[in-house]
Amino acid sequence: MKKFLSLLLTFVLAGSMLTLPAQAKASNFKLGNEVLLEKYAHLIDGKRIGLVTNQTGVNSQGKSTISVLAEYPNIKLTALYSPEHGIDGKAKAGAYVESTFHPTLGIPIYSLYGKTRMPSAKMLANIDVLVFDMQDIGARSYTYMSTLNYCMVAAKQNNKPIVVLDRPNPLGGLIVDGPVLEDKYKSFVGVDNLPMTHGMTAGELARFFNRKIGANLQVVPMEGYTRSMIYQDTGLSWVQSSPLMPDLQSVFGYNATGLGEGTGIFQADAFKWIGGKGIDPKKYAALLNNAKLPGVTFIPEKRGSAGGVRLKITNYRTFNPAKTGIYALAYARSLNKFKVPKSGKTIVMFDKIMGTNKIGLYLSQGLSPKQIEAKYAPALNKFKQERKKYLIYP
Repeated sequence: MKKFLSLLLTFVLAGSMLTLPAQAKASNFKLGNEVLLEKYAHLIDGKRIGLVTNQTGVNSQGKSTISVLAEYPNIKLTALYSPEHGIDGKAKAGAYVESTFHPTLGIPIYSLYGKTRMPSAKMLANIDVLVFDMQDIGARSYTYMSTLNYCMVAAKQNNKPIVVLDRPNPLGGLIVDGPVLEDKYKSFVGVDNLPMTHGMTAGELARFFNRKIGANLQVVPMEGYTRSMIYQDTGLSWVQSSPLMPDLQSVFGYNATGLGEGTGIFQADAFKWIGGKGIDPKKYAALLNNAKLPGVTFIPEKRGSAGGVRLKITNYRTFNPAKTGIYALAYARSLNKFKVPKSGKTIVMFDKIMGTNKIGLYLSQGLSPKQIEAKYAPALNKFKQERKKYLIYP
């Protein structure tokens, strides 16, 4: 019996090791905000610090970078800067956020989603170094990295160094897909020539942005991180990054379900469902499932008068959000012939999200998803080569 129990315990332990690779990989993982004080403290020691952050700016133990820097004796934390959704991440998408003061530290929290989206000279007057620590979701149109870009521009203009505390791209560093943004379509939901799913960390994006900005930039890298790691491999708990990003399923679903601005094709249940009026959910699911998109299956589901599908992500490593989103839009149009928004003197949000007017043109022409992929592939392949210069992790 003792031998049997010993053998059983061995199998249980072995099984648990096989089912928890993320924890094994995460044992030597450190965020940039943890590496900062261990190896890069010289970047901030003796300085007045301005911190760009929100509720996602926490270390592996869940302690906020605000608290860590406020308690660090060698610096003076003099200002905070908050992005869209505010310092606590609770404001709705697009909602105006007022500047305010921190309730216990008594220092200003300057809103970068209110009167301005770029720190002004006045906002930067009382700091020596600008530090950035926020968790992105890996999608071009999510505005936290737009805030990073604008902060880098402001740092350059005001002769302030900027330090980016690196964090993982939740989608990993291997999936790179979608149309590449063209200069004409730059906006706050697309600040640079990136594809929808870029596969870069905040620090890598900062290096990419800096090819045009030329700021005094220092990236504090993570330790124990590789390109093949998705968020689940880090061992970190997900901190809700905005009202509609409660969990990783929403993070992965964002580019797959949130591309239909102005078409009548919409997302629901925090980016876990996509559909619209005039769509037969069973036909829609059949089209998408027959396409054999990697890492996902589609379950027909009606929501009121709209027909659509619920995404069931079966493999988070192979799931391709941008590709899935293009297929979902193209098949939706084949079923209900929605009117494609078109830019004129003003650029419509649909084209801003796409980063080009070409996807709308291809949808209007009735091109298949594969044909659309082939159209944007040359620019995407060019980007993949260009981004190699700015990558940090193997």
